[in-house]
Amino acid sequence: MSSQTYSETFKIKHLPSLIVSTYKAWDADNPFRLSAVVAYYAVLSLPGLLVIIINLVGSVWGVEIVQGQLTDEISRALGSDAATSIKNMMVETQNEEKSTMATVLGMGTLIFGATGVFYHLQQSLNQIWNIKPKHKFNSIIKMLLDRTRSFAFILVIGFLLLVSFLITTAISSLNNYIRSILPDIIVYIAFTLDILVSIGIITVLFALIFRYLPDAKIRWKTVWIGALITSVLFVLGKFLLGLYFGEANPGSTYGAAGTIILILLWVSYSCLILFFGAEFTYVYAKRYGLGIQSNSKTIAQ
Repeated sequence: MSSQTYSETFKIKHLPSLIVSTYKAWDADNPFRLSAVVAYYAVLSLPGLLVIIINLVGSVWGVEIVQGQLTDEISRALGSDAATSIKNMMVETQNEEKSTMATVLGMGTLIFGATGVFYHLQQSLNQIWNIKPKHKFNSIIKMLLDRTRSFAFILVIGFLLLVSFLITTAISSLNNYIRSILPDIIVYIAFTLDILVSIGIITVLFALIFRYLPDAKIRWKTVWIGALITSVLFVLGKFLLGLYFGEANPGSTYGAAGTIILILLWVSYSCLILFFGAEFTYVYAKRYGLGIQSNSKTIAQ
């Protein structure tokens, strides 16, 4: 691949045709089915994720602060009712009388659920990128390796969450300083910084997912372009979903199960955006001769 001569280089005027090609490929891969599978495992993973992330980030930042930050984020994404329900779940995971049992159950749920999220996300990305690896390992060993890699991504999420909290605190301090000097523009500065930080952190997460989760070899140049496009779409989608869930409140129809339905919907819609970004990455790599290969040296068609 290193000796390949590229017949075309990316130009801004190519973007509309890339988007059209991406949509056609995305629609052909049945993304609604793929996103539904990931959403199902996301619900199963939730208690385990709360146990691991709260204890991981909370050991540095403080458990109560982490719970408050997560509750605020969930409230913006899913609405106050869902945030309250999930906050109660977070409190239960930190109950001292049940902490050992909660951790054990959380770890069991994590192994089956959270690793299942990334395992099926891996399978979905393999399908989107037309990767059919010829495994050199025993299937059981391969599954264990995939689950271990999935667990590593949970730790990555915890680390990025910690970084996000630190950056948010720094920005808050900066905003207080700017407010004392230029009070009229602080709202715009804070809004802009919040968007840039969100896009930056999410871009890193998507870049790691595209680079290391699928059974594929992909150039960093392609990874960063695809991750940036995906993160911009994701931040925009998160804002629109927040408006939709806040105004329409689709979970209210389902009563006590409303929180679960909202989580399913949010993860499903978010996966649709992620898969669109993955399709864009594949279309971009194929069009400009960058290529995506499987780890078993089988070239994706």
